[in-house]
Amino acid sequence: MATDDQHQNLRMEVRTLVRHWQEQGRYTARSDNWLRGFDPEFSKELAARGLIGMTWPKECGGRALSNTVRLAVTEELLRAGAPVAAHWVGDRQIGPAVVRHGSERLRAEILPGIISADFVFCLGMSEPEAGSDLASVRTFAVQTDDGWRVKGRKIWTSGAHHATHAYLLARTERTERKHQGLTEFVVDMDSPGITVSPIVDLSGEHHFNEVTFDDVFVPRHRVLGEVGNGWKQVVEQLSFERGGPERFLTTYPLLAELVATAPGRRDDVRAEIGALVARLATLRTLAWQLARSLDTGQAPVQHAATLKYLGNAFEHDVIEAARRLFSGGGRPPHQGYLQALLASPGYSVRGGSAEVLLSLIARQEST
Repeated sequence: MATDDQHQNLRMEVRTLVRHWQEQGRYTARSDNWLRGFDPEFSKELAARGLIGMTWPKECGGRALSNTVRLAVTEELLRAGAPVAAHWVGDRQIGPAVVRHGSERLRAEILPGIISADFVFCLGMSEPEAGSDLASVRTFAVQTDDGWRVKGRKIWTSGAHHATHAYLLARTERTERKHQGLTEFVVDMDSPGITVSPIVDLSGEHHFNEVTFDDVFVPRHRVLGEVGNGWKQVVEQLSFERGGPERFLTTYPLLAELVATAPGRRDDVRAEIGALVARLATLRTLAWQLARSLDTGQAPVQHAATLKYLGNAFEHDVIEAARRLFSGGGRPPHQGYLQALLASPGYSVRGGSAEVLLSLIARQEST
């Protein structure tokens, strides 16, 4: 069990680190920087301090710390709008998935590269025309004598142009039920047959991509878990993706600006900002409850879906409050508001749309 001192000491370590980097002008805090802020040197600094793979067993290179300790660290990084995209996906969900389901050989190949921030992972999940229906993937892997051959396309793949490796969900068997016959793979991004095409977003930034797999060879031992068991494994993995504090702290730098202006505002405006702060406290409580569930070995799928659903609504409400309080009256556009607004279309889609999340929550209520 982690102590309060352990949580607080790590918080202070992260605060000191990010303050130092900001004072040196090495990054600027902004909304959505956990996905857009790609800085391998910052990730390597965290790795050198043992702040990646913190919860993994010691035999896997980790520190065997609790998920609540990791949550304390990730909260501080997100509050500071730190550039953590280079290691975020590998640390958040691919590493834990390999720890749980990977063979000894796969663990030995993949985990050291994640924990040192040498490997950068992207997620090969979403596909054209599939929307948020992850089970509708059509990328297909055909087994050969020594591995698999993969053909298909993935889309909205953040960071694929930087990635050294991809997590890939592919169909390995054609079945009547779409949730069956799916398998997870770990793929080298420099494999012949992989093409990465940029997708520029509304803000003019390039972090999305379309990735094409044209007869790409994947060695047999790069299967993650069991062949055909991909759906069960990916649903478990989504607990790590959907249940993190990035689902409600993406717009924290903008919220902090709102809070800083509160003392000089009217009572009704201060009440609106106060309500947002109160909602944030509730979301943090949900995140800490989820982290404790993970520490007991659970995969809290519905809890994570609830957190993401409420967190997305909160983030959009922060942006709406900033629109009313920072815009109009002939004032120049507020840059923090504009940056968060242009990034916001992706908030509700990544990790599952509201409809998908509500379906998961409803299943919990009916059991």
